[in-house]
Amino acid sequence: MESIEIKAYAKINLGLDVLSRRPDGYHNVRMIMQTIRLHDKLEIGLTKSNGIYVKTNLSYLPNDKNNLVYRAAELFFKTTEISPQVYITLQKRIPVAAGLAGGSSDAAATLTALNELFDTGLSADHLRAMGVQLGADIPFCLLQGTALSEGIGEILTPLTPAPQCHCLIVKPPASVSTRYVYENLCLDHVVHPDIDAMLSAIQCGSLSGLCSLLGNVLESVTLQKLPEIAVIKEQMLSLGAMGALMSGSGPTVFGLFSDRSAAERAYYEFKVGEFGKTTYLTQFF
Repeated sequence: MESIEIKAYAKINLGLDVLSRRPDGYHNVRMIMQTIRLHDKLEIGLTKSNGIYVKTNLSYLPNDKNNLVYRAAELFFKTTEISPQVYITLQKRIPVAAGLAGGSSDAAATLTALNELFDTGLSADHLRAMGVQLGADIPFCLLQGTALSEGIGEILTPLTPAPQCHCLIVKPPASVSTRYVYENLCLDHVVHPDIDAMLSAIQCGSLSGLCSLLGNVLESVTLQKLPEIAVIKEQMLSLGAMGALMSGSGPTVFGLFSDRSAAERAYYEFKVGEFGKTTYLTQFF
């Protein structure tokens, strides 16, 4: 095998609770993560030259150690003691710095593809242990599907697949750093989502129950900085979404629809507006 192509799928947080701040600066979380079909594409192949060569379709993305794809490949070769001789071509479609784990998913796909390309036989647990060294979302991006995420994100419990629906993704043009959001989070003044009730709704296959419980404590910070998030949520609900929520630390908002026609109408409504460039209609993976 000389090369391999792989898709890197985005994620949303159906529920995101922060339990405490850890002495190491990280936070203990309890989240329900969901893979969606919006994805990037990677091609990874062998070269005759030593090194890791990364190329992307976005000129502003780095192609060195500042790119998670590069760092994932570097960690793979260090761990396996294989001499690096690969090129990685990354076609980005997932919005950057959006709360959708695009970079983490690209890194996870890189580890998966390299494991197959070089036939190293690393187990799923080994890959996830490697991934968490690079980012807390990477273990879930390796697992995919619907899962309960705990610890800093590395403790994963696969769940019954969430009820299928149509997922509208809208990202405002502004951005916010994950570090800023967590550093300014005051756990004494947030409404914590009922993660246990969400787990029950998923187990029962109740989309309406799930949508009634959507919650993300990080909204308490990001909404103060980017009030347009609330405007997007309200517009989604007015257009028929059963529920709407900010994903991760933001600023992307998703809306869940049971009715395809309503979802498509909402998609076109946003598509012709100011958020058209970063509006997507997808489904759970």
